[in-house]
Amino acid sequence: MTTILFALFLSFFRIGLFGFGGGYAMLPLMELEIVQSRGWINPFEFIDIIAVAEMTPGAIAINAATFVGYRVAGLAGAILSTIGVITPPLLLVLPVGWLVIRYQKNRRLEQALQGIHPAVLSLIVLAAFVLGGEAMIDLQSYTVAAVSLILLFYTRMHPIILIILGAAAGIILYGF
Repeated sequence: MTTILFALFLSFFRIGLFGFGGGYAMLPLMELEIVQSRGWINPFEFIDIIAVAEMTPGAIAINAATFVGYRVAGLAGAILSTIGVITPPLLLVLPVGWLVIRYQKNRRLEQALQGIHPAVLSLIVLAAFVLGGEAMIDLQSYTVAAVSLILLFYTRMHPIILIILGAAAGIILYGF
């Protein structure tokens, strides 16, 4: 059990260390590490965990780490996975924040940040494709996604309402 707990901590520490751009940018790293490399959960469980992590209060990466850790190794796994994913940002935010504030007018820093923005966006787009590939299983799922996108683009519907409507659609389309 100690080995799996250490592996959970280390895996989520790496995810937290390289998860520039926030929780959504971390999703491809999580999927690669916990589904593909480690095989701790399958792709369908990953989608379910991300859905629940998105619906619960807090950062999606922290919530997902907690849920995966719990699924793999119970309460101790949840605690160590959560500590693992939050430790790198906590250790990096102070020196990096100090550097950004100190050198915010530096041309090289501005150029570096200009390069980081599209790279982070590409991670978020990759997360959408990875999750979409696993979530889109039939015509009904494509229909729910299309209607959701239309509602997001053309109305001011709150995302929580959209999630509730998606859950209702799932109950209606896939039965009780």
